[in-house]
Amino acid sequence: MVGSLEFCTGGLGTRMVLVLGHTTCASIYGATSTYFNNSRGNPSPTRSALDGLLYDLSVVAEQAAYDMGPHAAQEDVAAHAVRINVFHTIDFLLKFSKSIRERVSCGQVEIQGALYHMDTGVVEFMGRSPRQSSLLTCKVAMPPSVEALSSAASPRGRVRTGVDNRVPALEALNLLKEGNERFAVGAPISKMSTSSMVNALASAGQAPFAAILGSADSRAPIDSLFDAMPGDLFVLRNAGNTCTHAEGSMVGSLEFCVSKLGTRLILVLGHTDDLAVRGALATHLYGSTSKSIGSALEGLLMDLTSVAEEACKDLGPFADLDQLAAHAVRVNVFHSMNFLLKFSETLRGFVRSGELMIQGGIYHLSTGRVEFLGRSPEQEELLSSSIQLPPSMSALPIRTTGDDAILPEQSLQLLKAGNERFAVGMPLAGGITAEMRKALAREGQAPHSAIVGCADSRAALEAIFDAMPGDLFVLRNVGNSFTHAEGSVMGSLEFCTGTLQTPLILILGHTSCAAIKGATHAYVNSTQNKVNKAGRALGSLLESLSTVAQCAAEELDEDATEDEIADLAVQMNVFHTMDYLLTNSAFISDKVQRGEVDIQGGIYNLESGRVNFLGRSPNQSKIINTF
Repeated sequence: MVGSLEFCTGGLGTRMVLVLGHTTCASIYGATSTYFNNSRGNPSPTRSALDGLLYDLSVVAEQAAYDMGPHAAQEDVAAHAVRINVFHTIDFLLKFSKSIRERVSCGQVEIQGALYHMDTGVVEFMGRSPRQSSLLTCKVAMPPSVEALSSAASPRGRVRTGVDNRVPALEALNLLKEGNERFAVGAPISKMSTSSMVNALASAGQAPFAAILGSADSRAPIDSLFDAMPGDLFVLRNAGNTCTHAEGSMVGSLEFCVSKLGTRLILVLGHTDDLAVRGALATHLYGSTSKSIGSALEGLLMDLTSVAEEACKDLGPFADLDQLAAHAVRVNVFHSMNFLLKFSETLRGFVRSGELMIQGGIYHLSTGRVEFLGRSPEQEELLSSSIQLPPSMSALPIRTTGDDAILPEQSLQLLKAGNERFAVGMPLAGGITAEMRKALAREGQAPHSAIVGCADSRAALEAIFDAMPGDLFVLRNVGNSFTHAEGSVMGSLEFCTGTLQTPLILILGHTSCAAIKGATHAYVNSTQNKVNKAGRALGSLLESLSTVAQCAAEELDEDATEDEIADLAVQMNVFHTMDYLLTNSAFISDKVQRGEVDIQGGIYNLESGRVNFLGRSPNQSKIINTF
């Protein structure tokens, strides 16, 4: 195409080139559909020339989607992409044809864009490309495929250095896509560096157009698969392309790259058949197989456990290991992107200002192509994060009566943030000083949350929520339950919410609760006329919890196992305890009705370290309206 136009404008003396698109263009609409499928996690592997064409045009669709925002309909994006494609084609001619650039520069040739409206028969003339002036200064002599295939093609004559201008994020993303396409079709244009290139990099510094957090896997050489030259990419690699410590080398390195080197694109790149992710998945499903518990490898696999857990949750119990592993790779990319946004105020600031883009991708080993995933679905929410420093570089204060009162929703957020720090192994709490102890003794307590939890030694509440002394008012017994309306737990909560003005009560169960399992076993035995052997006090406790076990059994099928009944009973027990509190304490119910106190439920997962916050009791409104 480019060669034909060079012949026409040069040999035939033609003075006008019109790039003409048309409405409802099937190829553009197909490319837009391909882009939306990829962004939703439903990629179609490239199998034909048509698939390759749609893949090439997906750059246009992505630009259109970016322009129109995340809520635009697919058809509207496609209509806008038709218009963008016209200018994209004009820009390609100007960028990759020295002959055409020279003729445009001296006024011999005019390149215009237009759009034919099929419903009216009218051609809408769109004028020149908005980028024409900047592209006329381009130094590229010929299109990539011609340069790569021509025996007379000279190596790329220069490398990016510190004297080059910063590359905007979208342009950098397009450079990555173009480079990967050249790699995938076997037509790379990057050559071995020369002594002059080496000297330029040494003397003029670096200005990489993209930073890439990728895997250390030898089958995924980052510079090669993007057909990049020295100086193009700032590359960080480890097993699993992950960030496990917010103050570690990965986050700090990316902050340096963005703030000091001016890089405007970060790509988190996973790849298919990632053995680190697969190992974490196996650890999650089958337990540790490491011969050295506590080794660095064991730690890495444990850090990736949350990825494996989420993949299993997304796909359900019937997915096989290969399906889970493939999905976990995708989940891990977004986890790493979210980690960067969550724990780096520097990166968040650049993203908020529009100067930085953080994107995800998956390199497919079998095709050589990178599937670009776009932004994290959680980006907007994470940009509102108030975390200023990585966890281990911060310090938690203590709460006393001298602190301002907080709202229930603020207390809940403190619990969620603390549990997240605990789950990823980056707690802040600790190192209480003599001054802190004196302040607590002198000024008194003002806990932000009251927690009714289980006495199980594996569920240490202050640790689970990464709390400092003075943060939590903790009540614990076997089964996190109430057995008497006038008992110490009820009275303690009334004291906490009344005298101490604590705004949040969390009823927290946990997985594999022995008390619930015991109550379930007792209930199952009773249905089979078997005698339960337990001491009087324990027997009384199990009997009080057997109501929950019975409700769980009735909720499930008749062939449900005892373990399945117990698992559901853990959740039902949380709601049962919340309802008991609301029903039997008019004092607390009144505070809930006035919005002064909130009662929430949760289940602590012993394996993952994460709390599943269940929200309020479904019966809350009904109960408090009876008072």
